[in-house]
Amino acid sequence: MVLLRALVLLLALVVSDVHCLPWFIKVSESQGPGTILQFFSFNCSSHIPTLELLHVQPPTTFFNPPRLTRWQGIYVGEVTLSSSARLDALVVNHYELQLRFICGNHVMEGPLSVDVEQDPGHIRCVGRFASPGGEIIQVLETVSPGARLYTLLLPGLELQGAQMSITSAQDPPHFPGPFSINRQGWLQAPSQGLKGQAQKSFQLQVSVTFGQNRSCHGMLMVKVLPAPSSQVSFLEQAQNITILENLVPGSKVAQVQARGFDVRYEIVSPVPCPLFSIGRADGVVRTAAPLELTRTKGAAVTRLQVKAFERLRPWASVELDLTVKVRSVNRWPPRCLPELLVTQIPETMPVGTMLNTFTCTDPDSPGSTLDYQLRFHSPPGPASLCLRERVLEVNATLDCDTPGACFQHAASILVLDDGQPLMTTEVPVLVMVTPVNEFSPACVSRTFRVREDAGPHTLLGSVVGTDMDYPHNSIEYHTSGGSATFAVDHLSGEVRLLGSLDYELQRLYRLTVLLTDHSQDQDATCHHSGSCTITIEVEDVNDHAPECEPPFQELTIHTSLGQSVEVTKVLCRVPQEPQRLAFSYSIVGGNSQSRFSLQGAILVHNDLMLAPPWPEQPHTYELLIRVADAGPSIPHLSTTATVIVHLVPWRASTVATSTHRATMPSMMTALLVTDTEAFWQPEPWFVVMLTMTGALLLLALGWLLNRLLQGLARVLQAPSIPAQALLLNSIQGAERSIEGFMEAPRMEMPQAPSSIMSLHFDGRAQDSRTGRDYLFNTRTGARHWL
Repeated sequence: MVLLRALVLLLALVVSDVHCLPWFIKVSESQGPGTILQFFSFNCSSHIPTLELLHVQPPTTFFNPPRLTRWQGIYVGEVTLSSSARLDALVVNHYELQLRFICGNHVMEGPLSVDVEQDPGHIRCVGRFASPGGEIIQVLETVSPGARLYTLLLPGLELQGAQMSITSAQDPPHFPGPFSINRQGWLQAPSQGLKGQAQKSFQLQVSVTFGQNRSCHGMLMVKVLPAPSSQVSFLEQAQNITILENLVPGSKVAQVQARGFDVRYEIVSPVPCPLFSIGRADGVVRTAAPLELTRTKGAAVTRLQVKAFERLRPWASVELDLTVKVRSVNRWPPRCLPELLVTQIPETMPVGTMLNTFTCTDPDSPGSTLDYQLRFHSPPGPASLCLRERVLEVNATLDCDTPGACFQHAASILVLDDGQPLMTTEVPVLVMVTPVNEFSPACVSRTFRVREDAGPHTLLGSVVGTDMDYPHNSIEYHTSGGSATFAVDHLSGEVRLLGSLDYELQRLYRLTVLLTDHSQDQDATCHHSGSCTITIEVEDVNDHAPECEPPFQELTIHTSLGQSVEVTKVLCRVPQEPQRLAFSYSIVGGNSQSRFSLQGAILVHNDLMLAPPWPEQPHTYELLIRVADAGPSIPHLSTTATVIVHLVPWRASTVATSTHRATMPSMMTALLVTDTEAFWQPEPWFVVMLTMTGALLLLALGWLLNRLLQGLARVLQAPSIPAQALLLNSIQGAERSIEGFMEAPRMEMPQAPSSIMSLHFDGRAQDSRTGRDYLFNTRTGARHWL
């Protein structure tokens, strides 16, 4: 049994197709409950489908709800007869079942037409005749002898040679005479008639035999009614009615009405009548089967003979001719393959590329000419697609590089037939255009300027990349080489400073910015790239103060009456910026009595006091000299140099004091060296004696003084050089000269022992700067230049 069912399913999968809606099947009236009428196969991979029976026309309970099972990846549906099914082609020979198949969002509906065919070999007693109570027949007592009272409509009796007979007793005095049944199945009144039998009932057991050992039984109850006094007549004598062939079974065609008492109606010709039926009590003529002219022969014109009679007096009757004409109707819209077109194409698809060919037919008129029209929904306008006869093609352009240009084209193809009324079918079309990355991103080389004192995260500017592909802003930015000084934001292209800048170390930077596009192609791995060069110029900022060498000086000088003496020259520079040479100098402290001035970088002592009183005691000045850089650079930075000057006034009565320059490094403690020379002040009595001796020496001293003054003049005319500190160390017993500063001759008071000692030079040396030889006194430090 299981193998047989599998074979049936396999056969159903081969012969059935979900796209062949609607279905037309034929079934014999001999089929009983549980009979499978039709198999359906469906493809539904991503959802659980459902198959429903919406309604049956005419309404009946003969059909079970369809069942849907899964077999080898395909859903198979089946429609079966219910347990109450009793098919009878003479009662209803056509049923319309409306089915609905749902798979996710896809819904499909279609009719299943079931034609019930007569089965000559299946004869059975049906209706009230075969019921336990039997069929009740009411006749008037005035019925004609031998008149037809009832017709046993048992299908196939005339073909099978069935024999019908009354098996119950009909003995008098209960029966006026025997009732009989002829070969046509007509129950005939007794030959004596039924006069005087009013209000009587005659029960007849009827046996029907056909074939070999095949029979059925039924019962007829004949009730005799008294004859009424009224007459039966139709309100209209004849009717001609025209209807459309698309009326479903059970539709009202016309209604006949007759005068009389408790009138009943029946169709007496043709018998049987497969296309029409009449309401026994209301006289409404209805369709009993589909009236399709192409399938039903003789349905174009049907002449009906309708009989109206009184229920209590069946012999009181009248007949009416009713002609029904069926007019052809365009019932079915065109059917198309495919029913839905969903396709995906790239935006570079060439113009004229064929997307699909539609094949449509008209079920009402196969082979007729159909009209195809392309309608656009989104975006409107026939710019992207075109329809040439039945072929859908790509039109002028599918460019997706402008916002809203494409990506999805929703349209439909409207198919029209030439029938009346006009029937149309609309085939939805959805064309999805996928983007293609066609172009490479690009950017314009730019130059940014930034001050060298800019801090981290300073925004220098933005790299603006462009891409002709849509979306245009799908660009990522990167720097080539991984610069540690600058960074480019991956999304915005903003260039920011990461580290510190130094104009003196590097004034120009060049960055190569790489641009990579993304999300512009159906293939996520498809990228194009481009690049441009960004130049960054560093603007100079004055960020280094001048440095003086040395920052601290200590000098000892002798004043010259009425003359200006160059003290020293302040040497300053900016080590980080050797090219910066412009400086401004000013004395900002320690210049009491304004005895000092600056001539550029040269410190000058001004002694313009020509008349007494002259300063008699040495004096020390601690001068603060401010040195600032000059020029266009902003801001102006400065430093302060310290110069300590020991002024020794000119005194003829004192032993000349040597001029020393002591320069101390800025990071060391200054060492002040003072030479103290003793002089002798004689007693008054000794002055007279020395006067004569002095006169003798005056000439010699005058000549010597002349020579010394000439040497001093030569020294003053030479360029002033910063003095080096003269360090005296009594332990070493030697004097080290740092600069070639010429010492003025010492003037001593006449004192024999000391003068002799002072004029005694016990050492000889050579100046390291000028190369000149000189004699010196190791005790006093006096020099004599050779």
